[in-house]
Amino acid sequence: MEENPQKAGALVFAVNGERFELTNVDPSTTLLEFLRTQTRFKSVKLGCGEGGCGACVVLISKYDLVLDQVEDYTASSCLTLLCSIHGCSITTSEGLGNSKDGYHPIHERIAGFHGTQCGFCTPGMCVSLYGTLVNAEKKTDRPEPPSGFSRVTVAEAEKAIAGNLCRCTGYRPIADACKSFAADVDMEDLGFNSFWRKGESNEVKLSRFSKYDHSKNGRGFPMFLKEEIKPGVLLASKNQSWYNPTSLEELQSLLKLNHINRITTKLVVSNTGMGYYKDTDGYDKYIDLRGIPELSIIRKDPTGIEIGAAVTISKAIETLKQECICDFSSEKKLILDKISDHMGKIASEFIRNTASIGGNLVMAQRKHFPSDIVTILLAVDTMVHVMTGTQFEWLTLEEFLDQPPLHSESLLLSIKIPSWNSNTSASPDHTSKFMFETYRAALRPLGNALHYLNAAFFAEVAPCKDSGGVMIATCRLSFGGYGTKHAIRARKVEDLLVGKLLNFSILYEAINLLATDVVPGDGTSKTAYISSLASGFLFEFFNPLVDLPVRITNGYLNRNSGFSFTRAHELLEDHEQVRHDNISTLLSSGKQVIQSGGKHHPIGEPIIKAGAALQASGEAVFVDDIPSPINCLHGAFIYSTKPLARIKSIKLNPELQLDRMREIISSKDIPTGGENIGSKTIFSSEPLFADEVAKCVGERLALVVADTQKLADTAANSAIVEYDIENLDPPILSLEEAVKRSSFFEVPPFLYPKHVGDISKGMAEADHRIHSAEIKLPSQYYFYMETQTALAVPEEDNCMVVYSSSQCPEYTHSIIARCLGILEHNVRVITRRVGGGFGGKAIKSMAVATTCALAAQKLQRPVRMYMNRKTDMIMAGGRHPMKITYNVGFKTNGKITALELEILIDAGIYTDISPIMPHNILGSLRSYDWGALSFDIKVCRTNHPSRSAMRGPGKVQGSFIAEAVIEHVASALSIDADAIRSINLHTNKSLGYFFDDSSGEHLEYTLPSIWNQLAVSATLDQRTEMVKEFNKTNIWKKRGISRVPVIFPVTMRPTPGKVSILWDGSIVVEVGGIEIGQGLWTKVKQMTAFALSAIQCDGSRDLLDKVRVVQADTLSLVQGGFTAGSTTSESSCEAVRLSCNVLVERLMPLKERLQGEMGNVNWETLILQAHYQNVNLAATSFFVPSITSMNYINYGAAVSEVEIDLLTGETTVLQVDIIYDCGQSLNPAVDLGQIEGAFVQGLGFFMQEEYTINPDGLVLADGTWNYKIPTLDTIPRRFNVEIINSGHHQHRVLSSKASGEPPLLLAASVHCATRAAIKEARKQLISWSDVEELDSTFQLEVPATMPVVKELYGLDIVERYLKWKMGKHSIPGSA
Repeated sequence: MEENPQKAGALVFAVNGERFELTNVDPSTTLLEFLRTQTRFKSVKLGCGEGGCGACVVLISKYDLVLDQVEDYTASSCLTLLCSIHGCSITTSEGLGNSKDGYHPIHERIAGFHGTQCGFCTPGMCVSLYGTLVNAEKKTDRPEPPSGFSRVTVAEAEKAIAGNLCRCTGYRPIADACKSFAADVDMEDLGFNSFWRKGESNEVKLSRFSKYDHSKNGRGFPMFLKEEIKPGVLLASKNQSWYNPTSLEELQSLLKLNHINRITTKLVVSNTGMGYYKDTDGYDKYIDLRGIPELSIIRKDPTGIEIGAAVTISKAIETLKQECICDFSSEKKLILDKISDHMGKIASEFIRNTASIGGNLVMAQRKHFPSDIVTILLAVDTMVHVMTGTQFEWLTLEEFLDQPPLHSESLLLSIKIPSWNSNTSASPDHTSKFMFETYRAALRPLGNALHYLNAAFFAEVAPCKDSGGVMIATCRLSFGGYGTKHAIRARKVEDLLVGKLLNFSILYEAINLLATDVVPGDGTSKTAYISSLASGFLFEFFNPLVDLPVRITNGYLNRNSGFSFTRAHELLEDHEQVRHDNISTLLSSGKQVIQSGGKHHPIGEPIIKAGAALQASGEAVFVDDIPSPINCLHGAFIYSTKPLARIKSIKLNPELQLDRMREIISSKDIPTGGENIGSKTIFSSEPLFADEVAKCVGERLALVVADTQKLADTAANSAIVEYDIENLDPPILSLEEAVKRSSFFEVPPFLYPKHVGDISKGMAEADHRIHSAEIKLPSQYYFYMETQTALAVPEEDNCMVVYSSSQCPEYTHSIIARCLGILEHNVRVITRRVGGGFGGKAIKSMAVATTCALAAQKLQRPVRMYMNRKTDMIMAGGRHPMKITYNVGFKTNGKITALELEILIDAGIYTDISPIMPHNILGSLRSYDWGALSFDIKVCRTNHPSRSAMRGPGKVQGSFIAEAVIEHVASALSIDADAIRSINLHTNKSLGYFFDDSSGEHLEYTLPSIWNQLAVSATLDQRTEMVKEFNKTNIWKKRGISRVPVIFPVTMRPTPGKVSILWDGSIVVEVGGIEIGQGLWTKVKQMTAFALSAIQCDGSRDLLDKVRVVQADTLSLVQGGFTAGSTTSESSCEAVRLSCNVLVERLMPLKERLQGEMGNVNWETLILQAHYQNVNLAATSFFVPSITSMNYINYGAAVSEVEIDLLTGETTVLQVDIIYDCGQSLNPAVDLGQIEGAFVQGLGFFMQEEYTINPDGLVLADGTWNYKIPTLDTIPRRFNVEIINSGHHQHRVLSSKASGEPPLLLAASVHCATRAAIKEARKQLISWSDVEELDSTFQLEVPATMPVVKELYGLDIVERYLKWKMGKHSIPGSA
């Protein structure tokens, strides 16, 4: 093979100011991989490996030698190839500031606004914001900001984190921290924080902010790198090389040479395509195209704008927004502005900053990537410049797309957006106007989500003097992203419209014809919805030029008359600007009302979460941040892709580097005396590996152990498993099949809930009955930001230390010992913190830790695993799906007299915690007084992965069932659902009847007062009337509002605690509970400081800063139990209080003696003397809750208001108001975060998250591309939360109550409000036709995604409207 004349050099770059020089680099290595394995900087986290979560964001700074300026941009380090950063300076969150050098104001404000919980995503958030601040300071045309602020605007600051995912906080406090840097921020709009108190002046607020000097933002570009700026550096490793050609001639030579020698080559600009296509193929050569001037060109002239293929999407957006475009009229500039606006909805900013225009187009041309950019460029007649070998040609974008996939020697050089010329023949008097609009329907308005459909329409229209209407001179209608090879133009519709006078009849004909142009590809899901979207987009584009003014008559919209030429001309003038300007700038705001303080200082104070700044800087250590021990190996699971099959053989792909694959671990490697056990509950256990038969998709078959995590993942993904299904029964993959084959798990009698009342009598008393109504509820994935992970280190004397991200280390400890066949004292499990759990790091984490321990024992080397997101999602199981059938009887006034249910629960293949589900479901289902309640609940065993506990397991479903029944009764009676809820709320008497001892004393039942208080604070009556008025006056938007309660019983569990006081008076605390982001450590610190202050010596009221809570260690503190069920924080606090009481009792005699001798005695002196006098300063306790305090009920209520777009089905949550009873909150700031975060997670379950599977049960929603949790742009626009401190029950832990799970159930209010809006849309549909009234008792599925919503009021709503407008009233069928 010929050698290229380039001479190999070194890769030089900086990380946080430190110089790195590498000479032997694998070009496939990502920046994230290098940072996490070769440096001490661990703030960059691996959350998805797809560029879809923002956990790995870094700031890349690049020096331009010609312009003598530095370009700064954020980037996703999991996709950025290390070789591409030659000469660059990388900044991570530790580089902004840290505990040693001082935190950056970003860290301090994120902490001060209570914007961290688990903290795994926080460093990425900080860097995303930092990048926005840095670039805002370069906008010198903006005025100098006030002291402490940046040049950034509120909208820019908020959107800085729009692409970052967080599963814990609900985003609102993070957004407030971001907005606090904006010069134009309204201080009153900033939410609850630790800097100031309510009512203080802006001057006081500013004085308390962490100081920010916008002129000194950053460490500056390292001087040593400016000397390293050398173009054309060749980088080489053993088998691969990286080239940086600086001319097209050099590139042509390389491509020709590679083709002749059959060298596999990858052309690289940014590598962001890896996030979608997961290209695992190895390449001999990587060629970086960014150094070729022709590919980075930006040329503007009267004929148009040419943009090089290597120009990033962000740079293209900036270019199109510039106002100095030569000879472009304001009308044409507006078109370019809209193109740039649409590009700003593609991916997220840290992807757009590196992804190239050309790369996007080539992916669409070669691999049929569903590109937005292709669609919008197709509509404006874009040209592309292509090089093939030494030949160059200009093609239309349409021609380019229709060609065979680009040859390996072909290259896209640039695109050209033309300057459009008017069709003078169509409008001789030059009154024609260009119209341009782009559309995309996606789960997230601001991007970071693939669309269902995108479209872009360009038209030249002119007013017609003769008719007073609008004539279409030319039009280009492009559609993309619906399962076809690439975007297309709707040619038939274009031909129909050109030259026509626009009217309802023509528009109706065009929309019907559109179905022949836009045909979703084979295998595309939701095809009817996609076709409906196409009709809606076309209608929205042309309708303003046709539709007449309307007025309200008898509550319905009626037509008007008098359309003139003048009116047509005005419509053309207004059309472009109206939709463009109708964009909300702010994404979130809210009001938080808390009651803090009290007699238990510092309990009840909203202190900052322990370690919040440490989390923000990225110094908080998670399991995968622990440096790998010497000779550490890495593991990855091989799992079954069949739901029920015999495993005949497992082989690795022979093409892999087998010399670096160390072992395949399976059940055969479990030592003599050990058990094949991977997890356990009180009900049963689950095997670590399938022995001979895999019983579900995702079941563990083996573990590949390799030198690196990347190699292990690659080997596991390419493993060849031979299956056999001969003589096996068909798998059970549905609840119906489970019932048919009597496949059930047994529920222990003590866990099966009791029926309430006489169901026959209740049904007999009813005036009305509904029979055999059905509800189906899906699963939900945890989406903890940190996937399952563990590190096992073998030690002397057959011992094993395992670091596990676990909610229950004690159980993990026991499982490891049983699997390895050793005594439990030979095992030690350590958990410092967990990067999000939600129940998924309880049972499901045990097998990961156990597998690492098994491999480490066999190989006598450390073994660690960090599960990739896809594998995690396939194996997780998630929330329990259910099918519910019910009968309900009720009075004419809405009072329900009887509810009878049949519930089928899909538990998956192994027991896990599933037998507890009937108990949990009934816990929240009893939230209303049903009169009589009867049920038959079956826990079904299916060949799906085991379902496990997920935040509010069973109770989320039970609460939703209750609300669905209420809605159904309201519809049947045509009574407002809020009235039905009110009449069926529990009285004190019925509460005791349904909940027995859990109901507590009369004063504890605060729901009635909350219910009434919320109606007032949320102005429910007034807003309900406003919603009605809005719905009367708006055709294509409908609103709904709903109020729902939550009744959530919880149980406290026994928990240990240990408090030790050291020589200097500092205090070390251990508890059984695990810090998973819920603020447990913070509350424990507060409790320790409070309980020890009872010693009442000088300084004892200021002990908070002396307290440190340390990691859980199963050999140091036993009987730790589970961290679950919302009550672990308060149980841990009580355990600590008991320990502190012991210490105070031991110290009190000494204090009194010292006071007698010395007068006043301070804390440090007391403790020093206690050590000298051999007082035992370590106390351990084990809190066992009493019968009177073990069970209690949480109460709250929420009002949600939504708006749906009838053309797309998109639901916008306009406002949410919550009142929640926290008892006497241990820390209202922590509880506030729990309430908001839980609600948003519930919002995901009810409205967004589709955990889809194929017919075999294999998860299809296996990454950030196709599983969409809420983001900043999908949370409530206004989010108001009030915490009331009732504090009636003195037997609870200082009268506190739980906050982790109950608020999640309140998100059902959004679902109910959406249903109300749909109901209004269906009523409107009736007013357009002569059909019978639509069934008002429709079921709204969960999640209520855009297709689900739109289907309920008619996918043909546009066609029905046009028929109505044309005066045709014979509309068959119903929506």
